[in-house]
Amino acid sequence: MLEGIEIKSLERRHDERGFFTEFMRKNWKELLGEDEIVQANFSMSYPGVVRAWHRHLRGQIDYFLVLKGAIKICAYNERLGELTEIVSTGHDFQIVRIPGIYWHGFKVISEEPAWLIYFVNKLYDYENPDEERRKWNDPLIIPKSVNGRIEDPRILKSWNWLAIPYK
Repeated sequence: MLEGIEIKSLERRHDERGFFTEFMRKNWKELLGEDEIVQANFSMSYPGVVRAWHRHLRGQIDYFLVLKGAIKICAYNERLGELTEIVSTGHDFQIVRIPGIYWHGFKVISEEPAWLIYFVNKLYDYENPDEERRKWNDPLIIPKSVNGRIEDPRILKSWNWLAIPYK
């Protein structure tokens, strides 16, 4: 994975009433480091929707948590040509840490809408947003490796969010 990307599996505590899960704790230093979560956001996206590409150049870090549905999260290091791809679902809660310096986004890959809550370490500035955008199908996003693999048939081609999954 690209440096700084982390995945933390979240524990569900079940009993006869249902379950309980902690989503975020400030003492999770292995995930947060010195970051402080200052805002939480909720996003609902329909099946097949792609929300990409954007990055944050002033230090924002995103922490994605899928509550329902499934998404494919991608982060791209433009300087190195490396792409990290992670599948995250509401069936197996995990927090995915994405440093904002990478171009990143996601595609809903479930047949139901995806519910995503994401935590950030910087408040959104309505007057001067920390966000740079590219089109979801930008032909200049050309990975030289995917998850460290160079034998992936998708490398050295423009990233295609709509491609059939690679195995």
